[in-house]
Amino acid sequence: MNIRAGLNWVPNLFTLGNLTLGFFAILFSAREGDSAGSLALSCGLILLACLCDGLDGYAARLLKAQSDLGAQLDSLADLTAFGIAPAVVMYSFALRGINPVVEGITLPIGMALSAVYPACAAYRLARFNVAHDPTSFQGLPSPVAGVIVALMPLGLQGSFQIPVALMVVIFVGVAFLMVSTIKYSKPQATVFKRFNPVRLGILIAFIVIALIAVGILRSFAISAALLFMIVLVYGISGVIALILHAVLGQRQNSQ
Repeated sequence: MNIRAGLNWVPNLFTLGNLTLGFFAILFSAREGDSAGSLALSCGLILLACLCDGLDGYAARLLKAQSDLGAQLDSLADLTAFGIAPAVVMYSFALRGINPVVEGITLPIGMALSAVYPACAAYRLARFNVAHDPTSFQGLPSPVAGVIVALMPLGLQGSFQIPVALMVVIFVGVAFLMVSTIKYSKPQATVFKRFNPVRLGILIAFIVIALIAVGILRSFAISAALLFMIVLVYGISGVIALILHAVLGQRQNSQ
């Protein structure tokens, strides 16, 4: 194997790490026993998978090792870590008990709701492989959606409890945002243009240290809740931008 072939495998290793972490998240979230601890671990693994997902693309660009194989592998890993794993986490966390009985027949509504999410993630990833805009995302990116879902069990418990109904609304809403045609900005495109690898490393280290400091000084739940709000704002930003464009378009037409 020559050096170039070896370099091509560097981003693929990060991608396989993404897939492996997602698979472990599924196993832990489905495990019986210490459900709270297992779910927290599963959510943490999904967040680590998101880090691997970012690193594989960065490594591919840095080493000029982009390939069709890597792109397809990335989609399969994303489906596992940000499509199936969050759905299993949410089912174990909030949807398992939603099984109304109608005339003696138990309706697995929670199971059906959890199945909507991976179906939307799969469609969104397939659509991205067929055609995508290099300057923006069409629909909410699956890693962002996965992080939103994973952070709910981590940050919205204890002092941040919210009703199960609201969690279900967020979960289903995030799923449909993935398959929507709403455009989302690509923050990483701006970041990679303005920061060289050293500055980018310093920025990431600063953010990580800040989150750790908040977790130590206050609580991990507060850190997770804060990160959840930041990511959720990004998810809502696309909807707000769509509404603003529609309103401005109507005003221009009326004039």
